[in-house]
Amino acid sequence: MQTIVFLMYTSTFALADLPDYRFPDDFVFGAASASYQIEGAWNEDGKGENIWDRSLHEHPDWVIDKSNGDIACDSYHKYKEDVQLLKNLGVNFYRFSISWSRILPTGKTDQINQAGIDYYNSLINELLANGIEPYATMFHWDLPQPLQDEGGWPERKTADYFIDYARVLFENFGDRVKRWITFNEIIQICEGGYSGGSFAPFIKNPGIGGYECTHTILLAHGKTYRLYDSDFRGKQQGQIGISIDSFWHEPDYLDRETDQQASEIDLEMNFGWFVNPCVKGNYPDVMIERVKKNSISEGYNRSRLPEFSPEEQEMMKGTYDFIGLNHYSSDKVYLAVDGAGDHPSHWVDTGVIRYQDSSWPDSACSWFKVVPWGINKLLVWIKNHYNNPPVFITENGFSDYGQHDDYVRANYYKDYLYEILKAIHEQNCNVIGYTAWSLMDNFEWMSGYTLRFGLHYVDFDDPERPRTRKLSSYVYNNILTTRHVDWDYYPDWPPTQDNTKQIN
Repeated sequence: MQTIVFLMYTSTFALADLPDYRFPDDFVFGAASASYQIEGAWNEDGKGENIWDRSLHEHPDWVIDKSNGDIACDSYHKYKEDVQLLKNLGVNFYRFSISWSRILPTGKTDQINQAGIDYYNSLINELLANGIEPYATMFHWDLPQPLQDEGGWPERKTADYFIDYARVLFENFGDRVKRWITFNEIIQICEGGYSGGSFAPFIKNPGIGGYECTHTILLAHGKTYRLYDSDFRGKQQGQIGISIDSFWHEPDYLDRETDQQASEIDLEMNFGWFVNPCVKGNYPDVMIERVKKNSISEGYNRSRLPEFSPEEQEMMKGTYDFIGLNHYSSDKVYLAVDGAGDHPSHWVDTGVIRYQDSSWPDSACSWFKVVPWGINKLLVWIKNHYNNPPVFITENGFSDYGQHDDYVRANYYKDYLYEILKAIHEQNCNVIGYTAWSLMDNFEWMSGYTLRFGLHYVDFDDPERPRTRKLSSYVYNNILTTRHVDWDYYPDWPPTQDNTKQIN
């Protein structure tokens, strides 16, 4: 029986007469996860402590349900089961992250943990044996605690430690891993970790720490790219990118010039901040000017935004083979009153007020409404600003509270993937792949296990952490198998054994 109950919103396009666009033959589909959010085994087999281990052990009350990633999905022990989830899903690739502390317990190459290398070798080999390409993220927020004890990302030497770590990864896994992502969501690492203090290591240094952290990370990315060029690319023939998260910032009123200006500033200073140096060698001009102006007015002798030397600008320019885009939602923007807000602050430097339209459908996240057309507009903006670079959607997904019959998530995937199709076919955007976040429910940082993004349900109350397919996993499978969005397709629910075999 196919009774469909829409919990929050019905597909925007379900009743529309739309072109039946198809994904290009070389377009690839995958699913994603991150080490701290799924692996568990936080202190097993020689793994060192990272900043999330330290922070959440010392302050469990900082997480809404007082949980942590000590066990999480227990993927360290259940990786073969997870690969079978991927195989049944039918994806081309799996984007996972490598735990720096599991490879280098001190963060440095004085101690290489062979058990950690063995684990990722086993995962990579299991993926390949099942026809799934491994896409590895080098850093997804989990800095080794010993490096934080030395100052963490605001310290330039951390970039050198990262490059040493990257070399170990290339040497051990680069013969099989052909797509690398150096960093995931720099703004969350840096503004969250070193400016606002909302993420590990929970340091509050607004308007300064985030800029220093970002500068170090960008140098680490650029130098890692050049290391791959000089020492590994010729033999390994892989690609390197970086994943940047961004909302689409819609002008509050489309025909009001100041709102258009607010949109452009916000995109330049919260997407271009990270991408511009990789493409053009330096921060966006508007960002350089605004931060310097505010810094001088606040009594500083120089800009709070660090500078790239001419040599560093040349080194940074062109350090990408693809741009990873993490996108979930959008907002509306208008200019703030000049000088408003607490100084110093990156958000004051940006000078834009954001809000989300109350008419937009909700998700389980307070910051997250469903705005499918936003991803289309963002892709077009990237095309126009950066000469249509290869863009890989490295995260996109929907949050709820754990429904198995997650029609809302299924509709989210349909709507957002159709907007990507429109960007490809109508705007000629160079989008080369798509990654669903996430493969399974996992530890969602400060929300703990109260929010669910997974295509598979994980029972965290059961020590075995069993995984169960959700309805959305069948819909996603249908899209990537048929290579188009079938508005009418939903599986019979709950699935029978025969139906499960047929869909797989």
